[in-house]
Amino acid sequence: MLSAVLQRHYVSVMEYRPLGRTGLQLSNITLGSLFWTEDRKPQYEQWIARAIDAGVNSIDTADIYGKGLSESIIGDVIRRRGGRDRLVIATKTFVQLDDSDPNSGGASRKHIVQACEDSLRRLATDYIDLLYIHRPTTQVPIDETLRALDDLVRSGKVRYIGSSSFPAWKIVESLWASDTLKLARFTAEQTPYTLLDRRPERELLPMAHSYGIGITIWSPLVGGFLAGKYARGTSAAEAGRLKGSRWGEGWTQPYLVDRAFDMVDAITAIGARQDRTPAQVALAWTLRNPAVASVVIGPSTTRHLEQSIGLESVDFSTDELERIDAICAPGLVLKPFYLDDQFQDFRPDAHSWR
Repeated sequence: MLSAVLQRHYVSVMEYRPLGRTGLQLSNITLGSLFWTEDRKPQYEQWIARAIDAGVNSIDTADIYGKGLSESIIGDVIRRRGGRDRLVIATKTFVQLDDSDPNSGGASRKHIVQACEDSLRRLATDYIDLLYIHRPTTQVPIDETLRALDDLVRSGKVRYIGSSSFPAWKIVESLWASDTLKLARFTAEQTPYTLLDRRPERELLPMAHSYGIGITIWSPLVGGFLAGKYARGTSAAEAGRLKGSRWGEGWTQPYLVDRAFDMVDAITAIGARQDRTPAQVALAWTLRNPAVASVVIGPSTTRHLEQSIGLESVDFSTDELERIDAICAPGLVLKPFYLDDQFQDFRPDAHSWR
């Protein structure tokens, strides 16, 4: 547990922001719980406890993380500690959990309702604060997904609903369906938005700001790259989390190019001027956008966790912002963290909700 002095320091710098138009307040740092292995459970539990002690009230997970292990670990910690009502717990569902059962994933009513019940049991809670649909799909009409989510909201099992990695047009379509059919609306979108991939600035972030959609950011440090984890000259074989061994070859996106390292050099220089780490500068830059409610940090060490949750303000000069824009211009992408055709479904809708 953090010392009383350290805890007061963290709470004093922790910022809380509304999630879109909901009024729900999230700490600007969310603990990402990408917990996969049972043997690291004590360390995972320590991270959860430290984050909560530091004032983090937002915890993010998914049923696919460790195939339920992450949710179970979070549930165990909260059951022992208490204080459930002070936390905003978000989980996600969509990715198929059982290769032999085609209904163990997707956005159908059957899967969503069953997944919610399973997540509630693993999290040891009687409600989920925020339930995300983990990926967009063109194979299930949005009204079926929304009707299932609306039932869960009306039953009190879910407080808010959201999307993850959805394009702007699909979120607007969902709002149209919700308004027409009088169903619960998406109140949040979790998306990748970094100094190296600024495409959300084109449509997604302005749309979210206009319609009151709260934005949370996954992998804001690009697997540790923007934390300065890799040096120029690092080979692809040494790229650690960026190799994507957990996700398969399709995840691999080589960042080891000069312009990407130029960005790391730029934020390192900004940090040196203010006694901040490159990671803290990268997180602070992402949080400058008014549509962003919280950034999801997935620590690899306790030190990284404490640096992130101890995030203080960063002052960006005009020259520094221009330097950043020169490396990766607004709305453009230097290196995407994920393959569009891996997370996006570009087929026409199989069935329209209209």
